[in-house]
Amino acid sequence: MPITPTYPGVYIEEVPSGVRTIMGVATSITAFIGRALRGPVNEPTRIQSFADYQRTFGGLWEKSTMSYAVQQYYLNGGTDAIIVRLVKGAGKAEFDLGLTGTDQKMQLEAANEGAWGDDLRVSIDLDTRPEEADETNTLFNLYVAEVDPSTDPETEEASESFRNVSIDPEAPRYVGKVLEQESDLIRLVDLPETYLPVETDAVEPTALTAADGDDLTYEEYEGDPTEKTGIYALEDADLFNLLCIPPYTRQLDVEQSVWTKAIAYCEKRRAMAIIDPPSSWGDVADAESIMGSDAPYVERSKNAALFFPRARIADSLKENRLEEFAPCGVIAGVFARTDAARGVWKAPAGLEATLVGVRELAYKMTDDENGRLNPLAVNCLRAFPVVGRVVWGARTLEGADKLASEWKYVPVRRLALYLEESLYRGTQWVVFEPNDEPLWSQIRLNVGAFMHNLFRKGAFQGTSPREAYFVKCDKDTTTQNDIDRGIVNILVGFSPLKPAEFVIIKISQIAGQIET
Repeated sequence: MPITPTYPGVYIEEVPSGVRTIMGVATSITAFIGRALRGPVNEPTRIQSFADYQRTFGGLWEKSTMSYAVQQYYLNGGTDAIIVRLVKGAGKAEFDLGLTGTDQKMQLEAANEGAWGDDLRVSIDLDTRPEEADETNTLFNLYVAEVDPSTDPETEEASESFRNVSIDPEAPRYVGKVLEQESDLIRLVDLPETYLPVETDAVEPTALTAADGDDLTYEEYEGDPTEKTGIYALEDADLFNLLCIPPYTRQLDVEQSVWTKAIAYCEKRRAMAIIDPPSSWGDVADAESIMGSDAPYVERSKNAALFFPRARIADSLKENRLEEFAPCGVIAGVFARTDAARGVWKAPAGLEATLVGVRELAYKMTDDENGRLNPLAVNCLRAFPVVGRVVWGARTLEGADKLASEWKYVPVRRLALYLEESLYRGTQWVVFEPNDEPLWSQIRLNVGAFMHNLFRKGAFQGTSPREAYFVKCDKDTTTQNDIDRGIVNILVGFSPLKPAEFVIIKISQIAGQIET
């Protein structure tokens, strides 16, 4: 704000520089959707290690293909993940605590669905501080323990204690609110007005064997956009870049209708879906016949990539015997590792893109077989002597040769998504600013600085900024009619790096020198 001088002297006025630094967004936050042993349902939960997953979602579980995918993701270099747990018909363990012979009981239940709640034990004591406001003490201490029933005596795996909680809904430490905000194990269901707490020893659930539920179907995944369930639970996630939907079970693949909705949602959220091959694809001919037909396994999209074949990995729940797994978790980890080491503009494929933890591939293909699938936009996983197992393809599902798409390659598409998301978030300050040359100049300055930084990192083709990118925002891009309608147009162009997919070495003999 300009200073109005009123007295003789020196005045200091800070002048805005117009610099608003645009920060690049993350590139490899991976969303996993599926079944888990425990944890919040239809609620995106961010984790940063497999240990986080174990604490919140229970770790590896034979019935959860997602648990294995998450483990493989972190083993291959993954960093950030968002987990959406889905259930079908699962129940919660319930607890009734109250006076013997009366109907006045406090009803509690496990914090979320699953048989894990059967291992909870709840107890109460009245060793609290005196309550000054009322002669009748409504305070009590609540203890919750998670035990291992296979041991004798039962050993405690996790515990929580809540001291001086109250049955009074108006009290500062009302038990319902305290459990909702502080407990990972239990929730209040009902508390009659006339209920008074009574000391109890450790109480087991009133209804044991709370069901883990049935196998998931397409209904749980497709969900409801208005209720934010299934895929659409990710509406509550600020950002994700990759989407993995492991198979329903080890034998049952994700249906085409789910992939259709998932890919459409990825296009809306500027993310990329990693598609697993069906378990029915036993060899190259199976993949070729489906992806080369007029009805491919999934619809062609620039925001999706398909990888074949499946991977054989040691299963720690089955004495480390090799089991066949869908590769999405491994692939997402390779994407994250490549982004960290080289940048999102580097194809997540090649000799550096090793598949950590993969002992074998479900099908070992030859160069000629690879050549049949690559033109159909099927990214192959290969095994080479010494090198081991690697990702050997980097095409989007729009990358089939016949489509001639500008979004043929995964790194080109992912770089574009990165630019779009970063610029979308980094230009929010423009809204409601006066739409004239001073604003346009600031936009060119800040967007140009962001693009130039990427150029210096090697994200674009070209030896000079002029060859690599441009940023236009002036009277040519924004006409008076646009200004009258409240629109400012920013045109950003970039020259993408494309992977050297085919390396051709030409060799010829040098004719002997003939003296004349």
